[in-house]
Amino acid sequence: MVLLRITWTKSQIGYRAGHREVVRSLGLRRLNQTVVHRDNPSIRGMVHKVAHLVTVEEIEEPEPAGRSKGRKRTVKNSGKEAKAKK
Repeated sequence: MVLLRITWTKSQIGYRAGHREVVRSLGLRRLNQTVVHRDNPSIRGMVHKVAHLVTVEEIEEPEPAGRSKGRKRTVKNSGKEAKAKK
């Protein structure tokens, strides 16, 4: 899945209140802050509205870390269980 790395690069002073709200709703609180969102139409629409204030990069989502294909772990019985079996 594609992710969007959005960085707030230009101050919102002097722009409409709607632009300020969009920057805030993207999760950006400070200038030069970067957030990562999944690529979907609602995020794309917000980015389009404030494209003059932010920079956007498309990045690939890393593969989930799976279990290694090496040796399987074995669980040993505790001392109490071993004595109960004798």
